[in-house]
Amino acid sequence: MKLYDYTMAPNPRRVRIFIAEKGLDIENIAVDLGAKAQMEDAYRAKNPELLVPALELDDGTIIGESMAICRYLEEVHPEPPLLGRTAIEKATVEMWQRRMEMNGLAAVAEAFRNTVPGFAGRAIAGPHNYDQIPDLAARGLLRIEHFFNDLNNRLAASPFVAGEHYSVADITALVAVDFAKVAKKRPDESLTALSAWREKVSARPSAKA
Repeated sequence: MKLYDYTMAPNPRRVRIFIAEKGLDIENIAVDLGAKAQMEDAYRAKNPELLVPALELDDGTIIGESMAICRYLEEVHPEPPLLGRTAIEKATVEMWQRRMEMNGLAAVAEAFRNTVPGFAGRAIAGPHNYDQIPDLAARGLLRIEHFFNDLNNRLAASPFVAGEHYSVADITALVAVDFAKVAKKRPDESLTALSAWREKVSARPSAKA
């Protein structure tokens, strides 16, 4: 297998952490988004969505989208389980993972990509061009604050995002919190539950993947 990756982007990091938690050794192929390598014909032929990460299987099959990649890896390498164990646990992990994705990662992207000059005309990643909207950037910054507060409240009542066990929901949440620095947002020191959880999950070796 090969993972098409860009080390500075948040979604590839989610998959790298997942891979590290599984203890897998997967070949890493760099796709330089800064140089717009994702738009070159060679990569476009593999992934017309022009996004990273993408996982190429040994038979040439390409799996795009971070959670699709994680789901495939969970199916073929079920231990340790990161998407839940029982039916209700799997649904709970999926619920919280989606919330971390939409309320965290998407909020940061909204603030960042609608502000930075380098994303002019490319406010949304993918094969189509979209103009930046300053009002969306302002909304994204507010959403990040709400995300931090809501996550802190959740972690005051639960050791991990989706419950008793570390899961992909924690991976997505950690990446979102760390990624918020590009929008110049940091959790307030008063959010003690979030801070303690962040220290705990950041200490896992996989967090450095």
